[in-house]
Amino acid sequence: MFTNIKHVFFDLDRTLWDFKANSRATLSEIYIEFNLQEKGIRTAMDFIKTYEKINEQMWDLYRIGQLSKEKLRYGRFQKALLLFGIKEDLIGQEIGDFYIKHSPFKVGLFDHTHEILAFLKNKYELHIITNGFEEVQHVKLRESKLLDYFDKIITSEAASAKKPDSKIFEYAENQTHANKEDCLIIGDDIEADIKGGLAAGWKVIHFDPDHEFDKIDNVLTIHHLQELEKQL
Repeated sequence: MFTNIKHVFFDLDRTLWDFKANSRATLSEIYIEFNLQEKGIRTAMDFIKTYEKINEQMWDLYRIGQLSKEKLRYGRFQKALLLFGIKEDLIGQEIGDFYIKHSPFKVGLFDHTHEILAFLKNKYELHIITNGFEEVQHVKLRESKLLDYFDKIITSEAASAKKPDSKIFEYAENQTHANKEDCLIIGDDIEADIKGGLAAGWKVIHFDPDHEFDKIDNVLTIHHLQELEKQL
């Protein structure tokens, strides 16, 4: 199934970098730093769950080009605070800046990330392909000591297209001098990574660490990164 692979592209957030854990750690810091309990938000988890729901909705809009990076960065916090009756936009902006400044320095990774990347590095050219903000993703990779594993870091901002748009996959092929039949993408997002990769003519592996999704026909799903040793 995965013969003749030369280039393996990893999504970053929720595939190698544990976005949920790292984000929640930063949001817990925000809850304390900005005295959100005193502003009427009962617990940090109330704030976190409300924010996560809004963030997911706004990221979907950002991915299809209906929301700007700037509005996503601050609007997700302003909307979350508004649901708790906090109408001060300035606090939302300050929290947005705090989040972008601090969250990339969190270094939580999925189990065996370093081991599997070291194993694959001896066999393939490894790359990152991500919709995350350009400046943020490079910090995450550096702080998590992942940079040395990868030959190219492909971001949606550099490509001027976001997964699942075929343009970012074509951009990745050009940047790495790869042919589509040589490429494999490993990612958690069914729309962006799996359907996007398949539409681009790439091979795909779906990473589903929390067993959240039903099996996708003709697509290999893994739940632990260590499974890649048997597949690749």
